[in-house]
Amino acid sequence: MDSSDALMARFLALHPRTIDLSLGRIERLLARLNHPERRLPPVIHVAGTNGKGSTIAFMRAILEAGGLAAHVYTSPHLVRFHERIRLGAVGGGAFVPEDRLADAFARCEAANAGDPITVFEITTAAALLLFSEVPADVLLLEVGLGGRVDATNVIDTVAAAVVTPIGRDHAEYLGDTVEAVATEKAGIFKRGCPAVIAAQDYAEADAVLCRRAEAAGAGPILVGNQDFSVHEESGRLVYQDETDLFDLPRPKLLGRHQFTNAGTAIAALRAAGFGDIGISAFEAGLRNVDWPGRLQRLSRGHLAALVQQDSELWLDGGHNIDGGRILATALADLGERSDVPLVLIVGLLGTKDAEGFLRHFVGLARALIAVPIAGQMAARPAEEVARIAEQVGLSARTAPSIEAALASVRDIAFEQPPRILICGSLYLAGAVLTANGTPPA
Repeated sequence: MDSSDALMARFLALHPRTIDLSLGRIERLLARLNHPERRLPPVIHVAGTNGKGSTIAFMRAILEAGGLAAHVYTSPHLVRFHERIRLGAVGGGAFVPEDRLADAFARCEAANAGDPITVFEITTAAALLLFSEVPADVLLLEVGLGGRVDATNVIDTVAAAVVTPIGRDHAEYLGDTVEAVATEKAGIFKRGCPAVIAAQDYAEADAVLCRRAEAAGAGPILVGNQDFSVHEESGRLVYQDETDLFDLPRPKLLGRHQFTNAGTAIAALRAAGFGDIGISAFEAGLRNVDWPGRLQRLSRGHLAALVQQDSELWLDGGHNIDGGRILATALADLGERSDVPLVLIVGLLGTKDAEGFLRHFVGLARALIAVPIAGQMAARPAEEVARIAEQVGLSARTAPSIEAALASVRDIAFEQPPRILICGSLYLAGAVLTANGTPPA
């Protein structure tokens, strides 16, 4: 049997000459596969600009702590495609093994019969095929892009449709306003199915999402800071809705934005019918949740060994304007607990708003080292990133690699060992985890 990598390479040749965002191609393929999308466990569908993956990570951790099996579909991956498909099992799921993935890819290739289809569409079909064949209690399904015409939006009914905070990203596909992006994300709402809308950073996004949920006939519609709320109190997470109040541990994932994500996850599970899972499962889930590449502390591995003693090495894949704001806020909070110099090592794609991302770190970071993202044709040259950083008011230089950047940090005379954050791209985060020898597991 051909490897999944070989099959993926063949999928690239099937890519349509022009992309018309629609569900027609994947619906055709799923029909030829005898509709695996109709043979799934209850689905919790998650869209949004920021926080989708973390919200799903919280839900998975809680469900598994409660003894349930949860399938998970997320994108993009950091190191290997297999990370996108986690097959659920009681006691904890695992990434799809190579033999099963290659077999599913081969069956999808045969059923597609050479017709035009995008890589995301055919691999999503393969994921749904796998999920239909392995028993589980729930499928946590992340939207790839947008929502309305995303390949994951082939599910007729869901246990809950969730929208995490909306921001501006992928303007070439979703529109250049928050309202336009929110409209596309709201396309996952289904008639008669619960809708859970996270507390939004933009009032216009909140208005669009609520209006679209009502128009779609979703129900009930649960809105963050209205129907459920979450806040920090005495180092704990307090969740409250119309019927209950939970006093829970601080989430293992760092940053005040993770309180919002955790609260949204709890509300979604309760709306989807998993509210009776038990308070101990919610507690254990928040304590044990894991989501690589999101304010992840690298305390061991090849790269971690290159930093000077007592320095901290962190990694985050946030890459859009709102991701930069969220990340800067989290770092400011870390600085309040432990005030040490902050150094950024940054790689960015040319499709992202570099100025908008970097300006959030002015007055926070003492130095910035721009690096290339190896293997990414769309990456901004490090010299361009450094120039933009200087323009917004950051002290910047360049380095040819992550290793060279870490060596450069050692040459800077700080009064204390610094906190080093590698950030700017999920592609860069994946490369870092690979180089460090600590890929997601």
